[in-house]
Amino acid sequence: MIMFERFAVAALAAALMATPAAAQTKIPPFKDELFRYPELTAARDNGAFLDVPYDEVRDIDRRDEIPERRVTRAYVDLAVGRAQDEALSTPDGEAWVSSVGRTRDAELIVVFMHGRNGDRRLGMNDWTFGGNFNRLKNLVVRANGLYVTVDGGALGPSDAERFAAAVTFIADRSPRSRLVLACGSMGGHLCWQALLRPSLAKRVSGVVLLGANSRVGDLDPVLAARGGTPLPLLLGQGARDKVYPLAVQHAFYDAVRRRAAYPIRFVAFDGGNHGTPIRMIDWRDTLNWLLQQR
Repeated sequence: MIMFERFAVAALAAALMATPAAAQTKIPPFKDELFRYPELTAARDNGAFLDVPYDEVRDIDRRDEIPERRVTRAYVDLAVGRAQDEALSTPDGEAWVSSVGRTRDAELIVVFMHGRNGDRRLGMNDWTFGGNFNRLKNLVVRANGLYVTVDGGALGPSDAERFAAAVTFIADRSPRSRLVLACGSMGGHLCWQALLRPSLAKRVSGVVLLGANSRVGDLDPVLAARGGTPLPLLLGQGARDKVYPLAVQHAFYDAVRRRAAYPIRFVAFDGGNHGTPIRMIDWRDTLNWLLQQR
């Protein structure tokens, strides 16, 4: 992958510590010692671009009891409870969702959309992807929030309309909540389509794109739907991703970052592949960064 000028990790840590205290503590810690990023390979743009080292021996073989199928028990806390399934009737059709947490009056809502050949169960699996979905569930629920996964069907235009309607319905139950969309792989395309609907676009506080494809041509119509208000974006990408190459997504990041003070962050996983961001993204760091944006 393209290598960037290394700067001292201590300097980056100092910059992050300069974040207002309220933003740092919005999402309380949960198993941070297991899930935080290892020492960075490099960083630039005042911490907006992070190059995170990824090692399959460390991050899969030593982390999983059964590699890529079941993480070791230390990474999982099942106190969050079982997910509740619900079929939502929307004007655009029935949408199946699974959720944990506060279905009403939530302070934070995080919605995960899977990629091709997935369904709502992927983002609710406690044991795969190194336990990272279990951590996300715990972080959100402990922050008086709601975590939701949605069936995306074939990830086509009609599915995007149904997804937008379902998420809007869920958000309307908690009108004062912050709403974050997390979109994996081809689910990113569905999220971009769904965000063309102003009723959803104006509600969203930020979008996390994990191994997904993004183009400036996707962003501009969404900004129009939001009335011109910037949409905070965090991109996670594996350096060896053969589905959506790192260089293409890095070019998107650079193009958006050239806009004055645009809230965008890029986390590149050095040595990682297409699925690495879902396994390795630090959800507490990600959500706290998004929630401090205005």
